Amino acid sequence: MAALPVYRYRLAPHGLMTRRQLHAKGLSAYSAAVVGEIRWRRGRRVAYLYDPATARPLRPMTAGRWRSHAAMMRARRTCPTCRTDRGYVISASLGCCWPCADSTGDT
Repeated sequence: MAALPVYRYRLAPHGLMTRRQLHAKGLSAYSAAVVGEIRWRRGRRVAYLYDPATARPLRPMTAGRWRSHAAMMRARRTCPTCRTDRGYVISASLGCCWPCADSTGDT
């Protein structure tokens, strides 16, 4: 396999896009081939570049996908200790909501 062209931060050719840029334009990088990469922070960070001509449109969010997403987010906001939807995502490091963590003295 041939090596991909590597570009420095902000020096990529016009017309190539990252996954986030494709998504902002309503395109998916799923079927698009990687045509290059951007490296920054001394090569520790990498973003792959795609040709938008080969990207396909994003799948629309159906009612079922919205329901599934809402259930997933509700589960992330629900404290396993007091079973209350706290309105924020429960921290994985605490394992419970802030009031429950304060009452148990685990912090």
